[in-house]
Amino acid sequence: MSVWDRPEPSARPVPLDRERIVAAAVALADEGGLDAVSLRKVAARLDAGPMRLYGYISTKQELFDLMVDEVYAEILHQEQPGDWREALRTLAQRTRHAALRHEWLADLLGGRPALGPNALAVGEATLAALDPLTDIDTAMRAVETVSAYFTGAIRREIANLRAERATGQSKHDWQRASGPYLTRMLATGRFPALTKAVYDGTDVDAEASFETGLDWVLDAVAARLTRPSA
Repeated sequence: MSVWDRPEPSARPVPLDRERIVAAAVALADEGGLDAVSLRKVAARLDAGPMRLYGYISTKQELFDLMVDEVYAEILHQEQPGDWREALRTLAQRTRHAALRHEWLADLLGGRPALGPNALAVGEATLAALDPLTDIDTAMRAVETVSAYFTGAIRREIANLRAERATGQSKHDWQRASGPYLTRMLATGRFPALTKAVYDGTDVDAEASFETGLDWVLDAVAARLTRPSA
């Protein structure tokens, strides 16, 4: 029986329910990443015995599933999107914003589909926006393509943020520190395309890069959408 089907135990001393357990786990992950989350640590934060939690959650993976669905509640947009493009753009943007609030989410994106009620609601709203335009297989490939883009972009952005914290160097500090070596390598003439990128390319921030890539992916999806034949 999945965690979504399994009923919660009846009330006992020290009020406890899955909502409180998940909130505590999310708080721990926000503070220290997924490594900071365990049933023992969650129980300690709730001032409950660790064995109490097993009545509500059987495994750490179940806890992660519940945490992800809690964040999908933030991703779910309450307003009906105007069209398929807005639906996919909103999914990408709201997922990025959620990941910047909860960096650990980046570590759990891209695997098996999330099946919690909030995640299902997000999936339903997204596919429903594509439904009038094309067959279901094309709609699913469109969502998968956009999801693959924003998952990769989000992971790269979060990895850069973590690198800044781990090294104490901002992006520009790192560029300055790497500058002498890179200048010597480019001066060899072995990397003409990279030389052009370094000296002539425009440096944009993470949000601008994300939005540009998203536009390109949505343009590619638009070229593939066809109305179902009668």
